[in-house]
Amino acid sequence: MSIPQSGGGPIEHQGQLAEYLAEGCKPADDWRIGTEHEKFGYCKDTLLPLPYDGKRSILAVLEGLRDRFGWQPVLEGDKLIGLTQNGANISLEPGGQLELSGAPLETIHQTCDEVNEHLRDVKSIADEVGVGFIGLGAAPIWTHEQMPLMPKGRYALMDDYMQRVGTHGRQMMRRTCTVQVNLDFGSEPDMVKKLRVALALQPVATALFANSPFFEGKPNGHKSWRSRIWRDLDPDRTGTLPFVFEDGFGFERYVDYALDVPMYFVYRDGKYINALGQSFRDFLKGALPALPGEKPTLSDWADHLTTIFPEARLKKFIEMRGADGGQWRRLCALPGMWVGLMYDQSALDAAWDLAKGWDRETREQMRIDASVHGLHAETNGIKMLDLARQVVAIAEAGLKARARPGSGGLVPDETHFLNALRDSVDSGQTPADELLARYHGDWSGDLSRIYAEYAY
Repeated sequence: MSIPQSGGGPIEHQGQLAEYLAEGCKPADDWRIGTEHEKFGYCKDTLLPLPYDGKRSILAVLEGLRDRFGWQPVLEGDKLIGLTQNGANISLEPGGQLELSGAPLETIHQTCDEVNEHLRDVKSIADEVGVGFIGLGAAPIWTHEQMPLMPKGRYALMDDYMQRVGTHGRQMMRRTCTVQVNLDFGSEPDMVKKLRVALALQPVATALFANSPFFEGKPNGHKSWRSRIWRDLDPDRTGTLPFVFEDGFGFERYVDYALDVPMYFVYRDGKYINALGQSFRDFLKGALPALPGEKPTLSDWADHLTTIFPEARLKKFIEMRGADGGQWRRLCALPGMWVGLMYDQSALDAAWDLAKGWDRETREQMRIDASVHGLHAETNGIKMLDLARQVVAIAEAGLKARARPGSGGLVPDETHFLNALRDSVDSGQTPADELLARYHGDWSGDLSRIYAEYAY
C-alpha cells in the first residue's frame, strides 16, 4: 500500500480534483511502466510469517537493504517502515508482505531487470538471517492470529474499519499479495478507453495469474482466493465500477465517485488522524469532524485516492489490480500483457472490440467465474481460455508494434515476456492448477513443501 503522498497545495475549488487527475496526461513518448509486486516473508526453520522486529524479521531485511544497497529510509515516528531509491520504493503491506513499487521505466526489459536486481538483493539479505520469500496470491497455511500487523498508523485505522464494512477485509490486509502494473494515458478519451479495457479484461488477468488455491492449510475451492477476498471487502471502495462504461464518463465523473468513498484518515505532521467513514465532500467545505475548520490539500486528495481499491484504479496513471502475486516469470509477464494491450493504438482498439459488447452482469460474473475456475471459467457462453488466448495474441501484436529492443539490441522486442502466458493458454493450466496437482500428487497433501519449492 502507498506511502503518504506529498507535493500538493491547498484545494480552493472542486475543479482542482479533476485537474489533478488530468495532469497525468502525457504524450506517448513519455509513457512509462511502473511494476509493483508483493511477497510473503517467512522464517525458514519454522515456516511462520515474519514479525516486524527481531533477528529474523521484516526490519532486519529493511535494515540490510538500507545499509548494503544504499536505500534511503522512510520512517513513521521512530519506525523504519519503507525505503526509497531512484524513483522506486520498498514498503510494507499490513501483514508484513514486502512490496517493491518500481520506478517509472521505458521498457519491460528495464522493469524486469529491476525485478531481478530487487529479488537478488532481498535474497542476499534474507539468506543471512534465515528468512525466505515466496510469491503467492494468498498465504497458504497461516491463520489470522499468526499474522502480525505492521506498525503503520494507516493500518491500525484500516484494521478496525475493515471489521465493520465487510467479511474479508482483514484477510486482504494480512494474507494476500498481488502484482500490478501502472500505465499512463495521453488524454481524457485515451484514459476512458484504457480504463474501460482494464476493468473489462481484469478477469483475464485474474485467470492467467491465478495462484492462490490454498488457505489455512487446504484447498479453498478457488483458483484465486485473493480475488475472492476482494469481492467481500468493502463495497464502497472495491469492484468493477459500472459507471466507467456509461456515456459521458471522464475525470469529473471519477472525482464524483471518489468523493463518495468514505475516508480513512488525514495525514498531518507524521501522524494519521482518524477520519474513518467521514466525507471528503465535507472536508472541501471545512466541515470534516476530524479537522474542524480545516480544508484539504492536493496531498490529502492524493492520499484519499490511495484508499480506493477497484479492480483498476485511476490516479495520474491507471493501476491494473487483478493479478495474484507469483513466480518471477509472471512478475515480468503482467507488464508484458498490459503494455502490449495499452501502449499500441491498434492493440487497444482490438482489446476494446473484445469487450465493448458485454453488459454489466457479464463483466461482474466473469470476475467471479475467473476467481473460481481460472482459465476453465465460462460466462454467458464466453470461454475464458479462448478469451485469454485472444488477449495474449493482441498483447503480442502490440509489443511487436512497439518494437522496443533489449540486451543491447540483440532482443528485437518485448514479446518474450509473454512466454509464461503463452504456456498457460497452450496448456490451459494456471499456476494454481500446477499447485493443486502437486498438492494432490507428489506432496501427498503436505502443503509445507510449497515454501522450499516455490520460494524466490
